[in-house]
Formats: sequence, structure tokens, C-alpha cells
Amino acid sequence: MKKIVCLLLLLPFAFCANGQTYADSILQYRKQYIAVVTSGQPLKPSQAKGLNFFKPDAAYRVWGTVKETPGSQPFMIETHSGKKKPFREYGSVAFTVNDTITTLHIYQSIDLVKNAAHKDDLFIPFTDGTTYDFTYGGGRYLDLSIRDIKDNMVLLDFNKCYNPYCAYADGYSCPIPPPENRIQVCIKAGELMFTQ
Repeated sequence: MKKIVCLLLLLPFAFCANGQTYADSILQYRKQYIAVVTSGQPLKPSQAKGLNFFKPDAAYRVWGTVKETPGSQPFMIETHSGKKKPFREYGSVAFTVNDTITTLHIYQSIDLVKNAAHKDDLFIPFTDGTTYDFTYGGGRYLDLSIRDIKDNMVLLDFNKCYNPYCAYADGYSCPIPPPENRIQVCIKAGELMFTQ
């Protein structure tokens, strides 16, 4: 997750400045994402063909209202390896997608917050109506930064949601989305199931 977080913080949010369409900006974003994921770990360049995505769709780029959870206590999130990782709930974000009002909880890694470069990193692990059928059964992730939140509003771009490394190989401790982030609405955006 840390490698992906670094990538997302480096990628600019305003791709469309040079006359580029939104869809073009997402395709460019994905090229950079694929370059990171296939840099040797977890995947080799030859495995890039197994990476699949929904078509870019601006309908899945939505504004959400953030409600912080001040004073929340750290808790352990289960991972696919059986190891537990410490997180705290930063808050929740309510948004409308497919005409459905939906809420996801936002988390902050206790380990990453100790690192000055990642102290503002936020993390939304989730499953949705596409899970198992079109997308990885262990859920997908969306990364944010505290700096993205302005006046309790944040732009969620599900076209940028991605698979945990566990979708590609064994041996990783990928957080499993907690029950409160297992939503029923279909998020037909972002990364699809990896194919070998």
C-alpha cells in the first residue's frame, strides 16, 4: 500500500490543463500506475497484460461530505496474511453514486502517520456490488490525503481505485475492508480483477 500511496501523492490532480479530456487523464494516470505495479514487485513487466480496468467514467468522480471522528482509538484491521495492522478511523465520507446515498469510512495507518512524508495519508478499503464478479474478492482501495479535504468536502475519484497487492500474489499483508465498508452499490470504475 505504501508504494501506491507514494505514487498517488506524486501524480498531479489537474491533468486536463493541456486540453486533455478527463478520460485521457485517467488513461495517463493508469500508465503511471501500471509502471509502478509492474516494476518487479508485485508484478513483472510481462504480467502487465493481466491488469484490467473499467472504462474511465466521470460519473464515478463525486464530491463527498467528510465527518471527522475526533479522538477515535486505534484498532487492528485484519489482513489477508492473518497479520493484523493498526489503524484509526479518521472519519467517514457520505456521497451519492448511481443515485444512491452511500457512506464509507476513512482510515489512517498508525504506522504511516509516524513518517513525516505520510502523516496526512488516508485510506479507504472497500468492497461493493462488483466484488467477486468483476473486481477482486478481497476489495479495492482508494487513497486520499488530509490536504484533499476542504471545508469538509473531498473529491472521490473511483476511477483511481486499485487492487491490493494480494490480488496479484501471495505473501502480502493487505488490509481487508472492515464490515462498515462493504457496500452494496456497484462502483463500476477503477481496477478490475487481475487475470493471469
